[in-house]
This record gives sequence, C-alpha cells and structure tokens, in this order.
Amino acid sequence: MGNLLKVLTCTELEQGPNFFLDFENAQPTEGEREVWNQVNSVLQDSESILTGLQAYKGAGQEIRDAIQNPNDFMLQERAWNSVCPLVIKLKKFYSFSLRLEEALQCLLECLTCPPLTPTQHLEREQALAKQFAEILHFTLRFDELKMRIPAVQNDFSYYRRTISRNRINNMNLDIENEVNNEMANRMSLFYAEATPMLKTLSNATTNFVTENKTLPLENTTDCLSTMASVCKVMLETPEYSSRFSSDDTLLFCMRVMVGVIILYDHVHPNGAFNKSSKIDMKGCIKVLKDQPADNVEGLLNALKFTTKHLNDESTPKNIRTMLQ
Repeated sequence: MGNLLKVLTCTELEQGPNFFLDFENAQPTEGEREVWNQVNSVLQDSESILTGLQAYKGAGQEIRDAIQNPNDFMLQERAWNSVCPLVIKLKKFYSFSLRLEEALQCLLECLTCPPLTPTQHLEREQALAKQFAEILHFTLRFDELKMRIPAVQNDFSYYRRTISRNRINNMNLDIENEVNNEMANRMSLFYAEATPMLKTLSNATTNFVTENKTLPLENTTDCLSTMASVCKVMLETPEYSSRFSSDDTLLFCMRVMVGVIILYDHVHPNGAFNKSSKIDMKGCIKVLKDQPADNVEGLLNALKFTTKHLNDESTPKNIRTMLQ
C-alpha cells in the first residue's frame, strides 16, 4: 500500500516514488485468475466491436430514396433489405454492452470488498485494475466513434418506423425473430444516448452501489478517485510517463482518468467537481489541456456533456471556466 500512497502524495512524489500502475504489462496472480478469465472473455471481443462500428456505413442513401418515393415498392424493399442486416449489427453492439456491464460489476466487487481498502486492492490486484481500465478505454473509444456516425441512430429510427408500418400491413417480418419488440425498445433507449456505453457503465456503477447496501459507498468512490489520482500523477510525472513503451498508453491513461471521473460524478452524491471531492479536478483538467488538442477534444467534451454535477452551484467557477 505504501508504494501506491507515494504516487498520491506530493512529499513522496518529490522523493522519486517507485510505484507505477502497470497498464501495459500487469499479469494476473493466482488469486485474480478466475475473475480475470471471466472478464477477459468479454474484453477479447472488444476490438471486433470497435472494428465493426468503425466500418459501419449505414443505409442513408437507400433510406432517402425510399422516403422520397413512397409508392415505389422496389425502393422500399431495397431500403428495408439494407437496414435489416445493420440492425443485427446494432443488436450485437448493444448485447456487448450488457456483457460489459456484468464484467464491470464483477470487477467492482473485487476491487472494493473488505477487508482490503480500495487502494490496497488497486496495488495488489493490478491485473484486475488494468481490466477495469480497459473497459473504460473501450467505452470512451466506442462512444467517440458512435458520435461521429449519425447513421446509427438514423438507421434504427427508420427500422422502428418501418417495422411498425409493416406489422400493420401484416407483412412477413423474419427479423423479429432476431430483434423482437422488447429488444427493439431497449436498443432504442441505448442508441438515443449521446454516449450509450458510458451511460451503461454509469448505471452499472450506480446499481452496484444500490444493490450492495452493506458495502460503504466510500469503498466504491475511493476506488474511482484513487484510480483517477494515479492516472493524473502518471501523466504529469515524466518519471512515470517515460516508462510507457508507447504513446498510445498516454491516451489510454487519459481515457481511463476521464472515465473514472465520470463514474465518480454519477455515483457520489456531491459529484466530482465539488470542493469536497477526492479528485483533484483542476489538476486532471490541466493534464488534459497540456496534451495536443486533437487527442483530448473528445475527452474534454465527455467531461462537459456526460457528467452529472458540472453545472451544480457548488462547482467552483474556475473549473467550469477551464472546461469552456
């Protein structure tokens, strides 16, 4: 525990601490192995999900043609046949969010359970901390991509409208075997969010706290604030950042820091921006602002638009000004 605390205190920092949350190389101990394997079975599909979203082209032209020519059956059929496979893809992304939610709650259970403190957990169970970080990294990457692809929501809206009309006309709707009405409703709520994966994780964290009434709230919020502090120190301290073998790890670290701030803001009653917050928000924002603008624009926007308490009266004005 002492080593991790060195990262978190200025006096120790000046003496050259030797602790480093190893996001690149942490391997599971025997005690972590079972949970690590369970979470890894989810994370190993994350890259294919991102690749699928990145390659998502949408059916914009086919939909426009169908809308402009409502009496042309061939164009209606072409649009419908273009949208249906895309809806199956969107279901796959949504289904992955449910698996990710379970994985996150599983990790939270491990990283917050007594008798160890969250700080001790993060130091001793670095492979699980790394997986927690990987979930947040994936989440922010997914949402950044989704925000750049309006076709996702447009395609699904067209699908909902068309399937309702086709149901009225008693048309054969084989796709309902894949995406029934209940699933479509849940997917609709998911894709209506600007940042659907982040919303899923925020809800998962809030539900974890609500469902574990015997676990002090501080165990969860301290886990999140400690990870945010460690990321901030690693980013702003050349002694640590120079140990990253790739510049990609810097961006990884930034995404993780922003992700845990957002989760903390949703779970803690006073949020992350309050003066009583255990997260040094001014320091975290400064770390982001010191990076190339292209690397952090999406992360700063995530803090501006997906946090819960930024605009509370208790948020210091200088914090809001830094994010403008």
